[in-house]
Amino acid sequence: MVRKIEGATRIPVPGGKVIDEHVGRVNSGDEAISIAHMVAPAGWEEPAQTPEFTEYTVVLRGTVLVEHAEGTTEVRAGQSIVTEAGEKIRYSCGPEGAEYVAVCLPAFSPDAAHRD
Repeated sequence: MVRKIEGATRIPVPGGKVIDEHVGRVNSGDEAISIAHMVAPAGWEEPAQTPEFTEYTVVLRGTVLVEHAEGTTEVRAGQSIVTEAGEKIRYSCGPEGAEYVAVCLPAFSPDAAHRD
């Protein structure tokens, strides 16, 4: 069955980051996958997490920094990163902020993120 989604649902988060969920638990009721467009201001960071989902991130503008067991990976505009379920990670962004798309399998949920 084809489903057209008319628009995203904005999910409020602290720190000035904007999350517009197009597909996922909140906007479309999908639990298998979530797709969200995010804009983070300069200096944004979030607590470390050990999620139950794999996250695929495509950076559109700026730089996303991903801290993990092996160090920190800089992901610039035009690049992507995959973080596996069960891996402890921490996201932040560079001095110019960042705009990116995140796809989570299964869909993101705050309870499944296991944030510190």
